[in-house]
Amino acid sequence: MLAPGKKSSTLIVAGILTLVTSSQGIFTTASKVDGHYEYNFGTIVLLAELFKLCFSLYNLRRELILKPESTQMTKDWRTVSLFLVPSAIYLAQNNVQFLFLKYVDPSSYQVLGNLKIASTGILFRLFLKRRLSTLKWVALVLLLIGATTSQLDTCGHKVLSAPIQGYLFGLLSASLSGFAAVYTEYIMKKNNDSLYWQNAQLYFFGVCFNLINLTYQDVRVGFNNGFWLMTPFHGYNMWTYLVVCTLSSSGLLVSWIMKYADSIVKVYATSMAMLVTMVVSILLFGQTPTLQLMLGILTATASLQMYYMSHDDLFMHSKDSNLMLTGVLVDSAKDSKS
Repeated sequence: MLAPGKKSSTLIVAGILTLVTSSQGIFTTASKVDGHYEYNFGTIVLLAELFKLCFSLYNLRRELILKPESTQMTKDWRTVSLFLVPSAIYLAQNNVQFLFLKYVDPSSYQVLGNLKIASTGILFRLFLKRRLSTLKWVALVLLLIGATTSQLDTCGHKVLSAPIQGYLFGLLSASLSGFAAVYTEYIMKKNNDSLYWQNAQLYFFGVCFNLINLTYQDVRVGFNNGFWLMTPFHGYNMWTYLVVCTLSSSGLLVSWIMKYADSIVKVYATSMAMLVTMVVSILLFGQTPTLQLMLGILTATASLQMYYMSHDDLFMHSKDSNLMLTGVLVDSAKDSKS
């Protein structure tokens, strides 16, 4: 159980993460020129990792100056090497997603992508040994249904019409996403090291893996598009830089959540962000609201309320009813005696 102060902080950070993540999708759409992206999206991820690394190192330095005695930093190579794994998983997941999109249409990709909600809950239980009550499992299933329902309006008759390879890559992508989340939570809570020190390790490996990936992509195509390092900002516009800012900000917020809350908070924040993005898209881009979207939002909201509902809240009305019934029986007994 989180302390009341920590609960308030978690609620605030999760709310900000929801807004930042939803803004990221909107800015990414706005960064298109004539309907397509003129920049290399890999450079955006690299810039975001560099920003997060610099931010973490700067704050770590301040922490060492202001609170040198209380700033804990585990420098054992075994512990440091643990932070390499999330970067490797995210890189693998990005490649799996490209293969995933080869076999399914974008609508089915979005629907099957919601399986990460279930995979995170299952791995949260198996890997972290965190028990979830039946009520919480029902809430997660409702979130999965709500997120999927809100996306069915664009699918039509083609929903989930994909070859077996599409389903397999969808399951693999969801499993990698869930494992990356719970593993990151595991290493962030493994000790009481400074959050900035842990972030610095995490983002250092992120920068390294993204540098390797960008270079590999150019080598694979024989440098037909040139070397990315020569034109890293090619095709960038104002919206592209906002994408970098939101991507880096969301990463920093997620690391805080993994350290002081849990993976399920991240799942809810990112899932609700998707719904917020849809609503804002209706307002900004003139999209037509649908019944599926409204039902999805209501279901996801009910799921959120149910997941964080306490045992006392759940049975409060039944207790009050029992008290009222007891009072009625007592009064009836008194009347019969008189």
